[in-house]
Amino acid sequence: MSAAPARFSLNQETVRQWSVPELVAGCSAAGVGAVGLWRGPVRGFGVRETAKLVAGAGLRVSSLCRGGFFTAADPAGRAAALDDNRRAVEEAAELDADTLVLVSGGLPAGDRDLAGARGRIAEILDALAPWAAAHGVRLGIEPLHPMFASDRCVVSTLGQALDIAEQFPAEQVGVVADSYHLWWDERLPADLLRAGGGGRIVSVQVADWVTPLPEGVLLGRGQLGDGSIDLRGFRQLADAAGYRGPVEVEIFSPALWARDGTEVLKEVIERYREHVD
Repeated sequence: MSAAPARFSLNQETVRQWSVPELVAGCSAAGVGAVGLWRGPVRGFGVRETAKLVAGAGLRVSSLCRGGFFTAADPAGRAAALDDNRRAVEEAAELDADTLVLVSGGLPAGDRDLAGARGRIAEILDALAPWAAAHGVRLGIEPLHPMFASDRCVVSTLGQALDIAEQFPAEQVGVVADSYHLWWDERLPADLLRAGGGGRIVSVQVADWVTPLPEGVLLGRGQLGDGSIDLRGFRQLADAAGYRGPVEVEIFSPALWARDGTEVLKEVIERYREHVD
């Protein structure tokens, strides 16, 4: 297998079947230079142990996922979220991750106030952003497709994410652009330029949108090239906005998880060359 393209990053969830050591070994063998990590498996293996293993293999951590879930209506819930996110920042710092990805949280049970929930995100970031800066970690607000607004993320567009991020210094809070969540939005080109002009694009992720959606939409991301998204066009829009960082392939797919991880990585790299690079 030839080395992966220079900007290619493999998000850990794409090969969820791999342990942390298998992920590091597989990426090293494939010439992958960067990985996006998730807190669950990293904490299971050990944050310090993961950091040593990744650094020893010469891999860069392009992102750590995830922090966030800021929208609790009660003060105790918000305090718990802040505590967990401070721990996430510390983990990102130990991993030398470029970005801590934030999924902002959905509506609390019985709540229908989207604007109020978005406002609570900024309230917690008032305390979290300086903490992250002190640890050398940038926060990245990731908007999710509107179908997730009720239960997972009230931030649905890049513009909404920027409205929150721009309340803080660019070196502290930016935005994450994920093709799966943003490809449908006619304002995307303008919002990417706005984000890039302010130095706010901290991560770019790609997966495809397949139709009909599989049962259990959260795990329905498509392999690159299997769906409706102009993935190269998406990457080019981010580049035109000034982004020069890694492009993470993040695919949640039980079909991929059921296969041999080495074969999945090989296929993902081939599809990346064909459809993204």
